[in-house]
Amino acid sequence: MLMESEKDILHIFSYLPRYLNFIEHTSNIGWKENQRARPIIIDPGFYHLKKSGVFWAKERRSLPASFKLFMGSTSVALTRPFLEFCIWGWDNLPRTLLMYYSNFLLSTEGYFQTVVCNNKDYQNTTVNHDLHYTNWDPLQQRTLNVTVENFRDMVQSGAPFAREFREDDLVLDKIDTELLGQTDSGSELKTPEIVKPTVSWKRLEKLMVRLLDHENFRAKQCK
Repeated sequence: MLMESEKDILHIFSYLPRYLNFIEHTSNIGWKENQRARPIIIDPGFYHLKKSGVFWAKERRSLPASFKLFMGSTSVALTRPFLEFCIWGWDNLPRTLLMYYSNFLLSTEGYFQTVVCNNKDYQNTTVNHDLHYTNWDPLQQRTLNVTVENFRDMVQSGAPFAREFREDDLVLDKIDTELLGQTDSGSELKTPEIVKPTVSWKRLEKLMVRLLDHENFRAKQCK
């Protein structure tokens, strides 16, 4: 869900280098090695119109030797040049990984991360953040819903997006009125010809300054 006015996002991003890819990634995949990378699955969705669950083979595959696996958030903000590289694939990497991830549960957690971190032209373009505020519970090791109770933490994070929300939760009304400036009249946000940021743009600016701090930025790139 959008947390900041699109005017604020356009304002801040107009000052950022155009080569940056906001993509959370790590090569320390932990339990996902056994539950994502090694299983062999068959997805009937590739062959049939009717949706059904995947089939699991008894055999398991080894980790690839020609590239290193990276995983992260399914939410990404990618540059046009990088996406063109993935689509046109002027070397074999994007095509090779496309075939590899066709036999991979939740491939959206790893395809772009693995492509960007295994290519020397793009591996230093990554900002290791998905631009989302997530209510993560370290004790339960899972994501909890964003509610009114953690609204302040969400705002202070400076993230332009957030997840997950219960349907019709009161926090959605607070976001509309206090962050996006919308009212019950159903007024829609519009992007004027001249982008004028709101008073909230400073929160996003602070997040970007922290993410792009030289020591923080380089230390969290592909390894």
